[in-house]
Formats: sequence, structure tokens, C-alpha cells
Amino acid sequence: MTTARILLIDDDVELLVMLKSYLEREEFAVTTTNVAATGVAAAVSGDHDLVVLDVMMPHMSGIEALRRTRMLSLIPVLMLTAKGDNADCIIGLELGADDYVPKPCMPRELVARIRAILRRTRAVEGAPSVIGSGLLKVFPRQRRAEWGGKPLDLNSTEFKLLEALARQAGHPVSKNALSEQTLGRALARFDRSIDVHVSSIRRKLGTTPDGRSWIQTVVRHGYQLLEQ
Repeated sequence: MTTARILLIDDDVELLVMLKSYLEREEFAVTTTNVAATGVAAAVSGDHDLVVLDVMMPHMSGIEALRRTRMLSLIPVLMLTAKGDNADCIIGLELGADDYVPKPCMPRELVARIRAILRRTRAVEGAPSVIGSGLLKVFPRQRRAEWGGKPLDLNSTEFKLLEALARQAGHPVSKNALSEQTLGRALARFDRSIDVHVSSIRRKLGTTPDGRSWIQTVVRHGYQLLEQ
């Protein structure tokens, strides 16, 4: 497997130096910038595999940088957020971030999150060529999905989440199982990441002819994609 190329965007230069050194010891190829606008240009260039983006940036916030990136690219984005600031976490996820890590963070945790995202974006060996359920077709090896013959605009986490639900269409899947499969970690208390990603997918799928969501909430369990 080729070396993963990581782009770090943060205005804290000392933190950039520290994280770059740590990630390079973990055999990642790392590029850094402390200017959000420069980071956006690099993120959409196609020269990187994953972006680590700080929310609190001068001149252009990380949230705005994420919004501009998502207009042009589906590159996986891991947000660095202020500890305890759930609003930033939710806004980032709604705009298409794949995951988030609260600051200050341990480099070891950051590496674990990066590897989890890369695993699910690269995991294609042994995957079926297509998973179908009515209007939905998921192509795991190509990492794309169609609804009614039209492409769905999904970030990498939304894609993996929809794939997991499609594999079990007609059956409920627990939130913890979805978190393990899509985020690479057990579901933490008060963590709304799965809920936010499901909400985003629901908007993209629309509703059934009788007005229901195609992804149903199963009380005290998780979510279920309606079988078609």
C-alpha cells in the first residue's frame, strides 16, 4: 500500500511541527500550512489522501474552509475542534466532515482516527461489486452510490454508513455497530456523529411515496434502511 498523504491545516505553528514530526514517524507523508485559504487550495488539488483541519483559524474559519473544500472535493476531512464545543462538531459533520477530534488531542489518538478513516476509504478487497435495494445501488469497490440511477453526493463516512445499512436493508443496525463500522470506534456517550450523518443521508434520499424517511429510527436500538 502506498504511503498516505496527509494535509495539516492549523494556525498553531508549534502544533503543526509537533504533529508533522509524529505523523512522519508513523510513516505518513505530511504537508502543512497555517493559512486556511492555502489549505483549501491544497485540499482540492488531488495531491492528498486526507485533511486534518482546525476549526479555530484566523481570517477564514475551519468551518468555512471545510465548506469551500466540499464544494470541489470529497477528500476525507478530520476536524480539530475545541474540547466540549458540540456546536462546532455538529456543524462540521453537517457540512461534510468525516470525523472530529477535540483539542488538545493526543497524537496517538489522532493517528488512530486517521487510520480508521483511511481504512474505510481504502477497504475494497473482497467487497461485492454492487449492493442493491430498490432505488439504491451501492458500489463498494468504486466507493460510489446511486439513488434512482442518479449519483449520490456522499462524503466517505456517509458512504460507509449507507453501505452498512444497505447490507442489512430491512433489519435494524445498532448505533454502536454503525459507529464501529463507519467511524472505527465504539459509540461514546453523547456522541451524535452517527445521528448527524444519518440526518444528512436522509435529506439526500428524500422520502417514500407515503412521506416516511427511507432510513427509520428504531427506538433504543439504531437505524434501519427500508427494504424495497
